[in-house]
Amino acid sequence: MRRREFMGLVGGAAITWPLAARAQQSRKIPRIGVLWHAGSEQEEAVYLGALRQGFAEIGYVEGKHFVLENRFAAEQYERFNTLAAELVKVNVDILVAVTPVAARAAQRATTTIPVVFVIVSDPVGLKLVDSLARPGGNITGLSNVTVDLSGKRLEFFKEAVPGLSQVALLSNPHYQLTQRILDDYRAAARALGLQVQELQASTPDAIEPAIAAVITPSGLVLINDAMLFNERQHIAELALARSLPSLSWVAEITDAGLLISYGPSYLLQFRQVAKYVDKILKGAKPADLPVEQPTQFELVINSRTANALGLNIPPFLLARADRVIE
Repeated sequence: MRRREFMGLVGGAAITWPLAARAQQSRKIPRIGVLWHAGSEQEEAVYLGALRQGFAEIGYVEGKHFVLENRFAAEQYERFNTLAAELVKVNVDILVAVTPVAARAAQRATTTIPVVFVIVSDPVGLKLVDSLARPGGNITGLSNVTVDLSGKRLEFFKEAVPGLSQVALLSNPHYQLTQRILDDYRAAARALGLQVQELQASTPDAIEPAIAAVITPSGLVLINDAMLFNERQHIAELALARSLPSLSWVAEITDAGLLISYGPSYLLQFRQVAKYVDKILKGAKPADLPVEQPTQFELVINSRTANALGLNIPPFLLARADRVIE
């Protein structure tokens, strides 16, 4: 090979290699914005861990294949719009919205950035999507309810607490779906011959006086709400102090010390969010991704709480439980 040709090859390589290296370095790492309801990463640790696990299960490495931009609204409803707009401003590639309030804020903030919601009971009724099968816009995700579960929950509650004749329904009036869920519980309680007392707590400070007002003997029923979820440890302590058996809609509240829960697995749903993100990053449009509905429901019983309340959970119910907390 003549010297001129050799030097040309070397020179070409010298130009090509740095360009290839720069192209590799400049390849964009997707930024996933997540709008949470609670106030910190620590408070959302259970579900943030499930979300990260979901990415790991499909081969994503955080920092290499994606970056999370977490924002925490700290249960302050007025902050959701601000934080959603902030995530849009920093130009995230996908926005994950946790709870209906976050999903509505994301909807107001953008019509172009793909949005994946999770823990949303009625996305069609909230006008987040046109239909479950064909969402239609830039929003899709995972619904946490397929049918009304209030009757089934109260049936399990009566079986766990022999002689139960009254339930106190604790709700947050600010949650958009509270009245609909209360209607379902009222109807289910009537069908089961249960008296109903209704209590409200719109802030964490209002929870203690609300529980103090429960007429005993009674069972405490938490109505689906993110604020009540975030205060689950406090509620469990207050209920136990008043010897109140308690019912919730999700396993993680029972883990915190309530007696029993029945509902879809939120941990599974957060893991599934990663698959939606993966599909969108690979070119799928939210408009064409059907909203996923839960197919697995968990009955979880806290036997430690039962023992503290002096309850003997019937063996047939323990055998039916998906998990018993010993």
